[in-house]
Amino acid sequence: MTPNQIDLLHGRRFLPLFITQSLGAFNDNVFKNAIVFLVTFSVAQGTGLDAPLLVAAAAGIFIFPFFLFSAHAGQLADKYDKAWLIRILKLTEIIIMVFAAVGFLVGSVWFLLAVLFLMGAQSTYFGPIKYGILPEQLKTEELIAGNAWVQTGTFIAILLGTVAGELILTDAGVYVVSGGIIVVALAGWVAARFIPSTGPAAPDLQINYNVITSTWDLIRYAAGQRDIFLTILAISWFWLVGAAFLAEIAPFAKHVLGGSGHLASLFLVTFSIGMAIGS
Repeated sequence: MTPNQIDLLHGRRFLPLFITQSLGAFNDNVFKNAIVFLVTFSVAQGTGLDAPLLVAAAAGIFIFPFFLFSAHAGQLADKYDKAWLIRILKLTEIIIMVFAAVGFLVGSVWFLLAVLFLMGAQSTYFGPIKYGILPEQLKTEELIAGNAWVQTGTFIAILLGTVAGELILTDAGVYVVSGGIIVVALAGWVAARFIPSTGPAAPDLQINYNVITSTWDLIRYAAGQRDIFLTILAISWFWLVGAAFLAEIAPFAKHVLGGSGHLASLFLVTFSIGMAIGS
């Protein structure tokens, strides 16, 4: 690793953003995996619900806001100060995590799935900001390293979040996970307060609040830029395959291999370590 890559973790230009997005990714994955483990190894057994179907539905519920709100999220990221938006989104995450804790404590799968949709929406609005802010905080020659650090932090957070999510199956797991996700959300908000303000990139931009037409306009624009469109397709295919694969690991570990939550965690941890090393 070059000195420039290490140097990015010094000072306010990058470190607070790195910590903020890593904690957010950690919370996403603790919450998602806790639901997956609950449905696969606990709730479905007692209710007769179709565990693989519910797990697949949970994955779809989390991803759907990315399709629905991404274009609108990108417009907001251009119109307003990105650091200010991050702080607003981190406050929103605290509220969502309180709802999630309530869902775990009362044991309502359907309430948790609704909260999962909200968490997906919050992540959707954070996505364009965390990448869009990099060119405003880093030098051109630092951008590849910055993106690599963001991806590394994301998959290390997935690794740790996967392990933490399995705690939901232990005796005190509901209380540990419920309290933990709130504490992590609070820590993310504190870290976000140290991100330097950037100023709006396009303060005169007119926001299109119709998520359907804004999404269509974005797709139409991207389709007219061949290099951009092919890049979007490649990245989207990567996440499609990865999301489909990850969603089936827990049901596969239980129903095909006859294993426990520990085996599912082992598969998820192995996958995440590979992604972090690759990044």
